[in-house]
Amino acid sequence: MPGFEGADFEGRVAVVTGAAQGIGAAILRRFAAGGAAVAGLDLQEDGVRKVVEETGAKGIAVACDVTNKEEVEAAFARANDELGSVDILVNNAGVTRDNLLFKMSDDDFDTVMAIHLKGAFLCTRAAQRYMVEKRYGKIVMMSSRSALGNRGQTNYSAAKAGLQGMVRAVSIELGPFGINVNAIAPGHIETAMTRATAERMGIDYEQMKERTIERNAIKRVGQPEDIANLAAFLCSDESSYITGQTIYISGGPGGG
Repeated sequence: MPGFEGADFEGRVAVVTGAAQGIGAAILRRFAAGGAAVAGLDLQEDGVRKVVEETGAKGIAVACDVTNKEEVEAAFARANDELGSVDILVNNAGVTRDNLLFKMSDDDFDTVMAIHLKGAFLCTRAAQRYMVEKRYGKIVMMSSRSALGNRGQTNYSAAKAGLQGMVRAVSIELGPFGINVNAIAPGHIETAMTRATAERMGIDYEQMKERTIERNAIKRVGQPEDIANLAAFLCSDESSYITGQTIYISGGPGGG
C-alpha cells in the first residue's frame, strides 16, 4: 500500500503507545521509514522490541502501563535521554471490553476508561514538558468511529468521545507553544483486535467485513497503514496549521 511520502521525520523522535501490533505497530514503522528515531511503549515489551528491531531505525522498546504515572514518566524520560528528544506522541494504547449495558461490569467500564483516557492524559502531560521547552511538538490521539455511539460499547464510545474533547482542550493550551494536537477516528480497520471483537460477539468476521464494505463509499475495509499515513501527515510540518481536529477515516463521509 502506498505511503504518505511528504513527511520527513529526520532528526525527530516519535513515541507511540500500544506499538506492539496492529495500528500502533504500523504507525511506528511509518515514522521510522520517514527517518525518525522511535520509542515504542507497550505492556508487551518483547512484541514492541521486535517491531522496533524490524524497522532498522534507532529506537527503544519500553514496557509501560500507560495508566501508571511513574511508569509513564520514566518511559518519556528514557526516550528523551536515550534518543535525544520527544517531538511526536501518538496515544494509541487501548483495549475493548464490549458488552451490553446491563451486562457490563464496573471493571469493564473502569479498565477501558483508564487505558484510553487516563493513559492519554498521563502520556500527553509527560510529553508536553519536553515539547514546551522546545516550542515544538505533534500529538495525535486515537479516537474511533465508535465515539458516535455503538451498541455494546458504552465504555469504549464514552472513552473515545472523551479523547476528542481532550484534543480540543489540550490544543488550546499547547498551541501557543508550537504544539499541534489532533485526533484520528478510524472506522473498521482490519487488525487482530477487530477480529477478536467479532469473535467475542459471536459474529463471523468475514461477514462483518462484507457489511462494512456494503455501506462504505470506498469498497474495502481499512488497513493499519491507512491510519499510519494520516498520522504521518498530522505529525508532519505540512500540517502545522491544523490543530484541535478529529478526522474520521472510515471509507465514507463523516463518521462513515
